[in-house]
Amino acid sequence: MKMVAPWTRFYSNSCCLCCHVRTGTILLGVWYLIINAVVLLILLSALADPDQYHFSSSELGGDFEFMDDANMCIAIAISLLMILICAMATYGAYKQRAAWIIPFFCYQIFDFALNTLVAVTVLVYPNSIQEYIRQLPPNFPYRDDIMSVNPTCLVLIILLFISIILTFKGYLISCVWNCYRYINGRNSSDVLVYVTSNDTTIWPVKLIFQAPCRSSCQIHNLPP
Repeated sequence: MKMVAPWTRFYSNSCCLCCHVRTGTILLGVWYLIINAVVLLILLSALADPDQYHFSSSELGGDFEFMDDANMCIAIAISLLMILICAMATYGAYKQRAAWIIPFFCYQIFDFALNTLVAVTVLVYPNSIQEYIRQLPPNFPYRDDIMSVNPTCLVLIILLFISIILTFKGYLISCVWNCYRYINGRNSSDVLVYVTSNDTTIWPVKLIFQAPCRSSCQIHNLPP
């Protein structure tokens, strides 16, 4: 009789493009690493040459500095932290260490919560979109075209766009969570039980759960 490990019953070990959740988590971690590395390079270049991020009053309707040195240093620290978290997730998925994936999973939950709050704000205060658009610079691309759109249609379009983003982010969260459960289940699948024979001798037996595509378990008799 085949035995199936209980941790394989409640989640899927495959994600988009029919690849394994472990492979998907590695690719996702590498993708986030690239994005945050590019952001870090932009911030470092802005810190080295602040004049290119200082806009004149004719461009923004007032003298405005994009970011001061303090905010720039905070943004650089956040980028470094994100690179560390993404590197930990990639390494944890590659080396099958579940604990290393937890910080990246927590970041995904935090990001999903922020986007949900944005959607709720747009739904509760629809007029805030028009106010935000009015505060944009006059030369902002398509500013007048956006202002000419019916406010109700604009809210529906933004809510649809945010819903698509939330759905995609929720799917990525499920992929990372399934990878965590898969690795955690593989690492804790070895179980020791004790079997009493007819001569009342207790023999330790080791049950090793394998992947579903292989035999469900193997039994090895250990020395007393």
